[in-house]
Amino acid sequence: MANRRLPDAPKAPEPATPETALRGPPRGRKSAAGPPARVQLNPEARRALIAETAYLRAERRGFAPGHEVEDWLAAEVEVDALLKVGHGGSPQ
Repeated sequence: MANRRLPDAPKAPEPATPETALRGPPRGRKSAAGPPARVQLNPEARRALIAETAYLRAERRGFAPGHEVEDWLAAEVEVDALLKVGHGGSPQ
């Protein structure tokens, strides 16, 4: 009896993070439609990215209390910097 190998399961997409949310398609793949469209980020989406980034900062330091505002402000700076790089200009 021969051993048969089962087909590999499809890979799950990586979870969205502020870094991956702004990333375009993987390099090496060519788009038939031309250059990728710019991401339009509304205020609610920006706030959600900041909240997630602040949460991850708090998680890295063990959720020690007293640093919530510091985490939020640092997350704002980080997200706005990513948006500026991702858009090639200033954040909206």
